[in-house]
Amino acid sequence: MRLIQITDCHLGPPSDPELLGLNTEQSLNTEQSLDDVLRLVAHEQSDVDALVCTGDIASDAHPDCYGRFVEILRQHFSVPLGWLPGNHDSASLMAQIEDFEHPESRLMALDDWLVILLDSAVPGQVHGHLAESELDFLQQTLSSNTHRPTLVMLHHQPVPVGSDWIDQYILNNADDFFRVIDAHDQVKGISWGHVHQFYQGERNGVQLFATPATCIQFKPGSENFALDHAMPGYRWFELGADGRLETGVSRVSDRDYHVDFESLGY
Repeated sequence: MRLIQITDCHLGPPSDPELLGLNTEQSLNTEQSLDDVLRLVAHEQSDVDALVCTGDIASDAHPDCYGRFVEILRQHFSVPLGWLPGNHDSASLMAQIEDFEHPESRLMALDDWLVILLDSAVPGQVHGHLAESELDFLQQTLSSNTHRPTLVMLHHQPVPVGSDWIDQYILNNADDFFRVIDAHDQVKGISWGHVHQFYQGERNGVQLFATPATCIQFKPGSENFALDHAMPGYRWFELGADGRLETGVSRVSDRDYHVDFESLGY
């Protein structure tokens, strides 16, 4: 199965599409950069079985953003969609979207594989936290599907990625999260958004991934907020019936975005 992960689209309302200078022209904004990434996916991936967005769909939660997000994706793909909220999102507004095929927000079955979607967002806060109900859902789902290789996805990073300023907004109960993960060896990978940069690691035999944003990128290894010159991108997963997981990242290369690299935050 071929799964595509996108993240941190930061769509704004039509009256204010700009994010840190991406871009000052109406024709080049976060909606355009999302469309560019989706066109890249369609060009590079001949067989896409599902697509998941791991949060911060909107820059500021607005009903129009979520409707447009689904509409943009449906222009490119008719495959099952999944999504989960980030710290900029509103889970309640996401749930209200009227669509004949509403994106899945909890659990996706992809042949032999399960993809578990967790809500780590805390209303009004930047850091992440998994409520007891989320941990219970994770525990119960894993305990009921011990024979199925599993990929867990959430918005916030459960481990530091090496950028001090964004790592202060980590999943703050990661120990509780990993206590559940460590008890279930069918979990093959954990992937997240939030950090707007590439990351790959490993913990107790479980592969760990962060995926580039479809808009601006944060500079890796930064003590303070800093933007990177890397381009928007996506992550692909190849999920084998034998539990094998392969993955890679691809980025837009044929655009010249205008970004305010002098910005001190957003």
